[in-house]
Amino acid sequence: MSTQKGREITISVLKFNPRSKVSKPHFVEYKLEETPGMTLFIALMKIRETMDADLSFDFVCRAGICGSCGMVVNGKPTLACRTLIANYPTGKLQLMPMPAFELIKDLSVNTGKWMDAMSKRVESWIHTNEEVDITKMEERVDPDVADQTFELDRCIECGICVASCGTALMRPNFVGPVGLNRVARFEVDPHDNRTAEDFYELIGDDDGIFGCMSLMACEDHCPKHLPLQNKIAYLRRKLVALR
Repeated sequence: MSTQKGREITISVLKFNPRSKVSKPHFVEYKLEETPGMTLFIALMKIRETMDADLSFDFVCRAGICGSCGMVVNGKPTLACRTLIANYPTGKLQLMPMPAFELIKDLSVNTGKWMDAMSKRVESWIHTNEEVDITKMEERVDPDVADQTFELDRCIECGICVASCGTALMRPNFVGPVGLNRVARFEVDPHDNRTAEDFYELIGDDDGIFGCMSLMACEDHCPKHLPLQNKIAYLRRKLVALR
């Protein structure tokens, strides 16, 4: 859809500072003129620079790489830097912080704290008894296997899959699609010596692979289009045999 030059847009933001004793959740509306190619990130920067210096939201790369600017736009989690205003015909956007994560302020949430706990929980590192000798060439890996590993490594840990996951919103202890994707990444990596039994100990319960309700909103909203549905289904088939 082409940008309507000069169109007035309305962005409504849920503002709240949980660290303030007087702050209460409330929506604030901002009206501004749409410019050609305007993204939500650009609009928010304009709002903060010209209308509300107190507005809080996160960003780093502005190119869909860092995953910092995740937020809920008209009920759907997305990256602000990848969201074109032109894709909203009514010109009205309602912004809320992503659920499931600790709220810092306004649209800013602490995904890093959640991701760190998840990483430790699934033991997100290569498990091997072999000593690494950096003076020698690494063992060769089949290109197809390497591609599978690199494909899952494209996850930017933006938290959008968690914010769109029905199970994660109902069960705070659920490892989330990003956690299951991390396990799948190490399960396929030939450098990791863990067995199916080892992975079962990590995620073989209702807070892990068997808690997924298979609604697959995680894959629908993933900005990197990772094959979460196939990988989660694969892990479930492999681990259910150990029950």
